[in-house]
Amino acid sequence: MTARSDAVDTYIAGQADFARPIVAHVRALVHDSCPDTVEAIKWGFPHFVYRGKNLASIAAFSHHAAVGLWYGEDAGERDGMGQLGKIRSLADLPSDDDFRALLAQSVALIEAGAKPPRLAARQPREPLPVHPDLAAAIDADPAAAAVWAAFPPGKQRDYAEWIGEAKTDPTRERRIAEAVAWIAEGKGRNWKYEKC
Repeated sequence: MTARSDAVDTYIAGQADFARPIVAHVRALVHDSCPDTVEAIKWGFPHFVYRGKNLASIAAFSHHAAVGLWYGEDAGERDGMGQLGKIRSLADLPSDDDFRALLAQSVALIEAGAKPPRLAARQPREPLPVHPDLAAAIDADPAAAAVWAAFPPGKQRDYAEWIGEAKTDPTRERRIAEAVAWIAEGKGRNWKYEKC
């Protein structure tokens, strides 16, 4: 990741006429407010990262854009993703001063070591039972067993759900073989989509 990313330039250039000025304006405000921010494309849209933590994101859709403030409070009911609702023009954004204040609050929370509000409020989920055939296959492969033991609960859950959803034995067996190979390589179930 670098302060400004060519991938974000490409993202902006590929957006609809109404969205380009919105995305460019938010980008400029973020960098102006927090010069130590770096850019990355995550989940297919621009993210602004401060000290290794997602600070903000901007996504453009066919008829609106959305700004996500990872450390911003959820505004409750709104139309669209992000705390600011559907943004169809620059006029839909808060004033530059208000937006800078929101960013400053988020930066302060990151510097204090806080978790994003949505993550801080999240209750841990009960472990999902691992299918016995998957457990046996992992145990039979030392590399997979070592990685599995180090996986966080969410990655284990992803595999357990995928194997548990198989409707036939042949499908389950094929998925288990793929899962063990991927796990041995240190890959999560959704590794194809985890590129930054």
